Amino acid sequence: MLVNTVIRSSSATLVLPFLVGFVFVALGDDLSAWVTANYWPSVTGSATFALPFVGAACAAVAAWEGARLRRGGVFGQAPVRSPLAITVPILLPVAAMGLLGMTAALIVSAAAADVGVGLPHLGITLVAAGILFANTLVGYLVGRTMPGVLAAPLALIGAFFFNAYPSSWSTYWLRHVVGGGLDSCCSVDAVIDQRAIVSGAVFAVAVCMAALFLIHRQGGTIAVAAALALTAAGFGTAGYIARDLPPDAVQPRPTSALICDGKQPTVCLWPEVEHRDLVQSESRKAVARLKEAGIRVPTTLTMAAKPEAGATKLGIATNGRPNDVPAGVASGLLPELPACALKGDAYPAAAALGPVAAWLYTTAGGPAQAVEGRFGPQEAALVQKVRGQSRAAQLDWYQSNMQAMKSCRTQPKLALAEGTP
Repeated sequence: MLVNTVIRSSSATLVLPFLVGFVFVALGDDLSAWVTANYWPSVTGSATFALPFVGAACAAVAAWEGARLRRGGVFGQAPVRSPLAITVPILLPVAAMGLLGMTAALIVSAAAADVGVGLPHLGITLVAAGILFANTLVGYLVGRTMPGVLAAPLALIGAFFFNAYPSSWSTYWLRHVVGGGLDSCCSVDAVIDQRAIVSGAVFAVAVCMAALFLIHRQGGTIAVAAALALTAAGFGTAGYIARDLPPDAVQPRPTSALICDGKQPTVCLWPEVEHRDLVQSESRKAVARLKEAGIRVPTTLTMAAKPEAGATKLGIATNGRPNDVPAGVASGLLPELPACALKGDAYPAAAALGPVAAWLYTTAGGPAQAVEGRFGPQEAALVQKVRGQSRAAQLDWYQSNMQAMKSCRTQPKLALAEGTP
C-alpha cells in the first residue's frame, strides 16, 4: 500500500490536529508547572504527564482501524500478505500520531524550561514510545473483536484508566510499571532511577510482543493463552524490578557534574545554573554577612542533594535571581525536622521555623521589604523587632530557637523580640 494512501485513509490523520491542540491547550499548564529550568531530564519527565492522554488516543484510533479491517473482512479473503504485513502499515500512522502528540508535550515543557539546544532523556523517551506502541497494539486487537462504534470508546476509556489511575494508588510499584512515575523527574539535583526505566520498558515490550504474536496467529486458544502468559510474565518481572521504588522514582544526581570554584567558601553549582559567576559572588557576600553576625557557616556551599560533611545546601533555582541567593544560603543553615515531627508528633518549635528563616534571610542580605512576601506579615514584623536588638541579643535568639527546632520537647523562645519596643 502506498504511503500517501495509508496517510490519507487513516483516521489518525484526522485525529492528529485535535490531539496536538488538546496537548497545547488543555495540558499546557500542567506540562510547564513544575519543570526545572535548563534541565533536559526534567523537561522529558514533565512531558510524560501527557502520556495517558496520548496513549488513550492511540488505543482508540487503533481500535477504529482494527474494526475497519474486521468490517471489510480483509483477513477472511485469503490475502497474499501475512497478517503482520497487513497490520503494520495500518498502525504506523497511529504510532506516528502518538509520537507527534508526545513531541508537542515535549515542546511545551522545553519552552517553559528554556532549555535551549539539547536532547531529551533517552531512557524516558524510549519508555514513553514503548507505552504508546503497547496502547496502539492493544487497541487494535480490541477493534478486531467488535464494531468500531464500541471498540473505539472502550479502548479510549480502558487505556486511560490503565495508564493514568495507577499513579493515584498507594501501591507505588504499579505506577512505575506503566510509566506513571516518570513525570516526577526531576529537580536539578536528581536523576531518574533506572529501575523505573527498566520496569516500564519490560512491561511495554512484553505487551507489544504478546499483541504481535496474537496478530500473527490471528487468535486461537493456544495463541491467546501464550499471549496472556507472556503479558503476565512481563508484568511480574516489571513489578519485581519496581517493588522497592518510592512514589517519585529519582536518585541523587552524581556530584561529579558539579562545577566548584577554588575560592573560600567553595561554591558548587550545577552546570544548568544561569549566571554562575554572579551566584558565586552573591553567595560569598551572604556568607560574609552571616559570619559578621556571629553565625558559623560551613566552608562549602553545594547544590548537591545530600551535602557531604563540612558542606551545607545551597537551595537556589537554576534560573534564580540575585535576590534569591540569600534565601538559598539561609535555607541550608536551617536544621532538618526531627524524626518525631516527621512521624506526626507535636512539634512546638514549628512556630519558630518561619521567623528564624526570615531572620537568616535578612541577615544574609535579603531585602527587608521582601520578607513579608516570602514569609508572611507576622514573620516580617517579628524579624523587624529582632533586627532592632543588639548583635549579641540577636545571636542568642537565633541559637536558642535553632536548638528548639532540633527536638519535639523544647518550646521556642520568641518572647525576647516581643518585649522589644
